Amino acid sequence: MKKVLSLMLALAMVIALASCGSNGSTDSNKGGASSAPAASSAAADENKDTSADSGKALSGTVSTNGSTSMEKVIGSLMEEFMAQNKDVTVTYDPTGSGTGIESASNGSCDIGLSSRALKDTETGLVGTTIALDGIAIIVNANCGVDDLSVEQISKIYTGEITNWSEVGGADLEIACIGRESGSGTRDGFESITDTKDKCVLSQELTSTGAVISAVASSENAIGYASLSAVEGQSGIKALTVNGVACTEETVKDGSYEIQRPFVMVTKEGAKLSEAAQAFFDFATSADAADLIRSAGAVPVA
Repeated sequence: MKKVLSLMLALAMVIALASCGSNGSTDSNKGGASSAPAASSAAADENKDTSADSGKALSGTVSTNGSTSMEKVIGSLMEEFMAQNKDVTVTYDPTGSGTGIESASNGSCDIGLSSRALKDTETGLVGTTIALDGIAIIVNANCGVDDLSVEQISKIYTGEITNWSEVGGADLEIACIGRESGSGTRDGFESITDTKDKCVLSQELTSTGAVISAVASSENAIGYASLSAVEGQSGIKALTVNGVACTEETVKDGSYEIQRPFVMVTKEGAKLSEAAQAFFDFATSADAADLIRSAGAVPVA
C-alpha cells in the first residue's frame, strides 16, 4: 500500500513538473514572437528615415538677372535643370548686362548675367565665363570676297563702304542684312564692331534662318549669324576676319575677333543657396556643353 502511494505521489510530481515546463516554453515563445516584429519595425523606421534623408529632393528658387543676349543659352540651361529638379524654379529677368552685374553686387538676384567681361571698376564680384558667342560674317557663295577686317565690316555696315569693288570684289552695291532691334546676335555684332545705332540696313529680319536665306539668294548681300547656325548651310560662305576663320576652336582660343563672353556673375565671398549653387555647377559643367552649343554659343567647359 505504501509502495502504491509512493508511486502515485511520484507520478503526480512528474505531471506537475511537465506542466510547468510546458507553460514556461509557451510564454517564452510568445515573448519571442512579440519582440521580433518590434525589432523589425524599429529597423524599418530607421532605414526609412535614412532613405528619406539621403534621397531628399533639391528645392527652392534661383533668380538670374541680366544680359538679353544670353536669353537662349540661359533658357536652355534653365529648362533642362528644372526638368531634372522638379522642385526648383529658376527665373530669368532680361534687364541687360549692366543691371545684371549690379543685381549680383547688391544681392537682389542670385546670379547676374553679362555678355561682356567685368570691368576693373566692378569690384567685389566674380565673373565665370560659361560660353563664348562667336558671330560669323556671311556672304553669298558667289561673292568674290573671302576676307575682311573688323574695320572694313564696320565701314560696310555704317555705309562708308558701299560697293564690293572697294574691298576687292565685283562692282556690286553691297546689301547689308541685319537682325531686328532687340536681337541678341545683333547686339553682339554691333557691340564688337562698334556699330550700335549706326547700321544702314537693306533688310532687317527677325530670325537667323531668314538672314541666311536672304544672303543665299542675293549675290551682293552680307549678313551675320551665330556660328552654330551657319555650319553646313548651302548658298553662303563665312568670311575669314583678319585672316582667321570662324570656328569653335578659333573662338575658344580668342583668335577670331568677332566674339564675346557669356558670363555668370556672383558676389565675391557670398555663399549661394543650395539650389543656386547646384544650378551654377550645372551651367559650368561639361554636361551643359551640348545645351549651350544648341543655343548658338560655344561652350568653354
